[in-house]
Amino acid sequence: MSKKTVWFEVAENETMDACLQRMKQDGYMAVGRKEEPLFEEVDGKPVPIRQIVKFKGTKME
Repeated sequence: MSKKTVWFEVAENETMDACLQRMKQDGYMAVGRKEEPLFEEVDGKPVPIRQIVKFKGTKME
């Protein structure tokens, strides 16, 4: 039995559209989205590198 809700992360070399298509192929539809910053430490200070985007997918009936 598969999960009803799964988080899909947009890969670094993937567009949001491509991630949404991948979700659809796996039988999920997007019902939410969240973004979190990814930091790297440079000279002892956190420096933002990129945004991590995740889509919350719900199993399609």
